Amino acid sequence: MLKILIYILTVLLATQGCQQHTLPGNKKYLPMVGDIEHDITFDDPNFELCNEKNAKQYHNLNEEMQYEGEKNALVNTFKTQFKSNDTISESGMIRIRFLINCKGETGRFRLVEAGYDYKEKQFDPYITDQLIKITKSLKGWKILSDKFGPKDYYQYLIFKIDAGKITEILP
Repeated sequence: MLKILIYILTVLLATQGCQQHTLPGNKKYLPMVGDIEHDITFDDPNFELCNEKNAKQYHNLNEEMQYEGEKNALVNTFKTQFKSNDTISESGMIRIRFLINCKGETGRFRLVEAGYDYKEKQFDPYITDQLIKITKSLKGWKILSDKFGPKDYYQYLIFKIDAGKITEILP
């Protein structure tokens, strides 16, 4: 009887741990650390996810970049569309992280900027505005599916910038 009670208590505690918790001010934890929450003041209201709670993180894909033409096509797009400015000499890294829904559409773009010392910094909007605009215009994202159907997934691009010019795009 004691074993049964311990089992029931364990199951109840385990299921409590899987539920979404509430923070002070009734703010809820997101399902995964780093999830991008919809911001009505910033995000495209027409962008919808198919199953937000099950969006795949990029580290769970175990596949190459999900873009038509792979990374070469993506890099070529930035090479032809990004215009450097010789008066801007900033260097560092800019990460753009976003979601791709089950239809291959993109949304919820977020930007993180840092110097090569990994300290947060703000780049000239001439650089960041172009990077965001080009990233938003990319239309070759593949639909990711598994045995249950198409999935939403996260993607990121990191731009290494030297003297205002893109020197490398990761991943």
